[in-house]
Amino acid sequence: MSIHRMATALVAAAAVGGLVAGCGGNTATSPSTTTAPAASNAPVASQQQHNQADVVFLQNMIPHHQQAVMMSQMALTHATTPQVKDLATRIQAAQQSEIEQMRRLLATWGIPANPSGIGPMGGMGPGQGPGMMSGTTYDRTFLQNMIVHHQSAIEMSQTELAQGSNPETRQLAEKIITSQQAEIKEMQGLLQRI
Repeated sequence: MSIHRMATALVAAAAVGGLVAGCGGNTATSPSTTTAPAASNAPVASQQQHNQADVVFLQNMIPHHQQAVMMSQMALTHATTPQVKDLATRIQAAQQSEIEQMRRLLATWGIPANPSGIGPMGGMGPGQGPGMMSGTTYDRTFLQNMIVHHQSAIEMSQTELAQGSNPETRQLAEKIITSQQAEIKEMQGLLQRI
């Protein structure tokens, strides 16, 4: 029953948003106003069309990405290999940006980003991290754990592609799969060299 009410509220919000966006588009004085409203309405409609799989994906991927950001921050101060530090910097920047995108999508839908009971998923749990290791032992452990963490994100993204309906969320899942598969390959190469 609450899902039905939520769906009804989302449909109403989408209708109001469409009316407001349509009214706002008519105030422009540019000669190209005939095409502008259609372009501006498309993302709003796209963001409103979602299902429970989209919500679950985003709500679970946010803490998953937060964990990768924390792992990467730790690697910046503990890793000794420049290539590992460079990779950690790139992972941190990419995943922080994706966290912001996911939070924005959920906010657009009026859904909390971190409902109670959802914590980090996959990757390093208590007792699994590099801890007080140093040198190449730390670097290797970071890479091994991040590979597992990335594989978990890829699986979550594949589930989103199989079950989700929101175009932007599905596009994000595809991006995560592509980028993290490439990073896994890079990390596997680094493990062979250090």
